[in-house]
Amino acid sequence: MTGASAKVQHELIAAGLENLDRQAWDYLVGGSESETTVLRNRHAIDRLALQPSVLRDVSRIDVSCTSLGRAHALPLFCAPVGALDRFWQNGEDAAARAASAARVPFWFSSLSSSPLPRMVQAAAHGAVYQLYVRGDAAWVDGQLRAAEDAGFSALCLTVDSAAYGRRERDLAAGHVKPYRAEFTAQAMAYQAALTWADIARIKRVTGLPLILKGIATAADAAAAVDMGVEGVYISNHGGRQLDHAMAGFDLLSEIVDAVDGRAEVYVDGGVMRGTDIVKALAIGADMVGIGRLYCLALAAGGHEGVARMFQILQDELSVGLALVGAASAAQLHPGMVRDLGVAVRQDGLFPAFPHLDHQKTRKLTS
Repeated sequence: MTGASAKVQHELIAAGLENLDRQAWDYLVGGSESETTVLRNRHAIDRLALQPSVLRDVSRIDVSCTSLGRAHALPLFCAPVGALDRFWQNGEDAAARAASAARVPFWFSSLSSSPLPRMVQAAAHGAVYQLYVRGDAAWVDGQLRAAEDAGFSALCLTVDSAAYGRRERDLAAGHVKPYRAEFTAQAMAYQAALTWADIARIKRVTGLPLILKGIATAADAAAAVDMGVEGVYISNHGGRQLDHAMAGFDLLSEIVDAVDGRAEVYVDGGVMRGTDIVKALAIGADMVGIGRLYCLALAAGGHEGVARMFQILQDELSVGLALVGAASAAQLHPGMVRDLGVAVRQDGLFPAFPHLDHQKTRKLTS
């Protein structure tokens, strides 16, 4: 089974797992310390049940969306992930080109290896630049100018990484990410010293829409919007930073209320299915980020694997909208989602895919 021939997502995942070595596996699925946040992300989605409305005209389904003034084919984006070459040769370029062909925006990590103009060229449909602060104000301004000159459509500033999370899978194996080794304590201190005053200054000096990644409280979301930030991004780095953090889907409703339509709201964390996207949009998210899923699709077949993943997600999303009684995302509303307090499935590495043959993971977990 190759990525391009997969009929369902679990076939893509199985193919991707076959192509991963242990280091790539640990990098992909691991989280910080007890990995509680990783599990919580998925459980928060699975606790939510959909309550459909019937006798609605859903003969034509529209899965498109508009974000920051740009039209996209799907209400999702590829979240920023560093070191995509672990999953496929020139993986960043392959994934970005697949996203562009699917008319989906691709958010690049500042830990990417490609030059900025090449990133924008690969993600021709829409490229967002995610930035970690590794220098003083002059350094930041230089990064902003470079992103603007390269043609990025928006800037995503990570605001919740004052320290690196302790990822014990890597620590136990003695594996240090190349980009972590490159950064000195002094460089890391700039991120730790980041404050709201810096956000205000960045808003003054950049012409790009500004998105803050890592917002986890309604108060911080409201503060961001008061400063004119265009996007509030709820994310806990897939459980790879703060252990025992709240899941993005648990925070979504209160942050949507705090933002109150004054900015766009994005969320990620454990998203694997079209119905996951339906839930997020119904609660009030404008777009939904995927991370591990597209990395596995990339490992399954490079550009073709990621392209196939988008096709399957589009099918799942279309079916989910029709069956919940919405012809488009605009017809979704919070009343279509209920938190039942418990996830139906709470075991396995990928509870969203019960048909996955977990025998295929034994070489990675033994």
